[in-house]
Amino acid sequence: MAKMINLTIDGVQVSVEEGSTILDAAKKARIKIPTLCFLKGINGIGACRMCLVEVKGARNLVASCVYPVAEGMEVRTNTQRILRARSLNLSLLISNHRKDCSSCLKADSCKLKEYAELGQIDEHLFDGEKSKHEPDLSSDCIVRDPSKCILCKKCIAVCQKQQAVGVIHANNRGFKTYIGCAFDEKLNKTACVGCGQCTLVCPTGALTERSALVELGPKLEDPNLVVVASAAPSVRVALGEEFGLPYGTDVEGKMITALRRLGVKHVFDVNFAADLTIMEEGTEFLDRLNNGGKLPLITSCSPGWINYVTAYYPEFIDNLSTAKSPMQMQGAVTKTYWAQKMGIDPKKIYTVHIMPCTAKKSEINYGCDALKGMRDTDTVLTVRELARMIKQSGIDFVNLPDGKYDEMLGEYTGAGVIFGASGGVMEAALRTVADVVTGQDLKDIEYKKVRGMKGIKEATLNLNGKEIKVCAASGLANAREVLENIKSGKKQYHFVEIMCCPGGCVNGGGMPYIDYDKYDKEEIVKARAKALYKNDSHRELRKSHKNPSITKIYKEFFEKPNSHKAHEILHRSYKKREFI
Repeated sequence: MAKMINLTIDGVQVSVEEGSTILDAAKKARIKIPTLCFLKGINGIGACRMCLVEVKGARNLVASCVYPVAEGMEVRTNTQRILRARSLNLSLLISNHRKDCSSCLKADSCKLKEYAELGQIDEHLFDGEKSKHEPDLSSDCIVRDPSKCILCKKCIAVCQKQQAVGVIHANNRGFKTYIGCAFDEKLNKTACVGCGQCTLVCPTGALTERSALVELGPKLEDPNLVVVASAAPSVRVALGEEFGLPYGTDVEGKMITALRRLGVKHVFDVNFAADLTIMEEGTEFLDRLNNGGKLPLITSCSPGWINYVTAYYPEFIDNLSTAKSPMQMQGAVTKTYWAQKMGIDPKKIYTVHIMPCTAKKSEINYGCDALKGMRDTDTVLTVRELARMIKQSGIDFVNLPDGKYDEMLGEYTGAGVIFGASGGVMEAALRTVADVVTGQDLKDIEYKKVRGMKGIKEATLNLNGKEIKVCAASGLANAREVLENIKSGKKQYHFVEIMCCPGGCVNGGGMPYIDYDKYDKEEIVKARAKALYKNDSHRELRKSHKNPSITKIYKEFFEKPNSHKAHEILHRSYKKREFI
């Protein structure tokens, strides 16, 4: 049992485990200490100096995020000396910051702005020379604006430690220091995967998603276009956060109504395509398993993961499922099957997908052979962008009535909805694969060993006497560990699910920002995942192959999973990413 340390913070007695920091102790005592550079478990460097506190007996103020507790320590967090020091540090940060708060995408959640307002600082106190940097607009996914950067280095820590990518670093020294890529390259010339995890942790507007709102607006009013919108599973359990609803609130019905009020003509559910993905990917897995195909089969629905493996581990390209992601399947089916049924020219259909993911913005560049050069998906909005549209339009989201998806591509099963959580794709696939292998309608369908926030989850299943080893990993650092274990022969699997973002899509780079001062991120991600599993548990149909709309589309259009026509529309190929 860990030794407990007793100390006092602002007169409040608190006990924490040995090795804890003053910031840890303050949080346990419910005393708020401001931070800009601290990120629990990832970045603790004491660089921003916002978390300064007084320790009795210490000559100078100390950074609470890195200063260890000691028995009997007495700490003050709000003396005039501390407040003056924080104010001075804020003034210095603001002096080299481009202040376009009225138009900044991060204005409503900018921690620098929040602390500056609370401290009532003089933003002209240190007027003088400023660093001059132009925004990097080269990426399809992320906009990087160094003129708003405060050098907290959280983006660097997340990119290197959590995602094992490491394409951004601190360049130069002293006043000329800035966060950039090696050799001052643009993001699109690096192996950036577009995951957007950096945008979630950036305390200012230095890193944001590349917005599609300016492009989308005129499309919604174009009488010659049929705008069709579809939303991913995890969107419905996060969008409500943008409007003050509790974390994990399922707002599916309100979201549908909001999309229609924004001008969308038809609203479908990507969960339908998630069920379709299971039919294609599950059949592909069984074919490889029974006929000596390349194993392990590795899932392909996370575009950040695809960007990663094709850049860093191209030797695993043949292991990837050729099934497109649910988003791309949804777009392709909308412009083929649905267009045919409705008698609409596919060229007049404009597909909009609301995703938890910034990397989806790059995935739309992969087209559909059957569509002769047309994109499956025309544009992608993050959850944050959809919320911004709703707010701009003056829609009272919280009080909206619940709408329903359009028929034909809106019906889904519980298997489709759990795609949003790490392990969900694996579990959904196993529900169908197990039924096919055993020839039974199995009742025990919850594969809880692949659920949860753990970075790497393993399970061994017995399907009709055959032992199947599976693995579900989330976060690219964990993906790297899984791939290295496979390469070395340390681990053998038949089926592997990999999600780019830790925890899966419920923690995607396009999800609502989290105030790390107030909330534990892991608990919020868990609440979102819990809502998806609750949705699944309440549905009458919980297996993809039981979806009547899926049965119908194969009968009327594809004939069977993995047919020639299915491959033409629902599958894709991969190639090694090349960099100039």
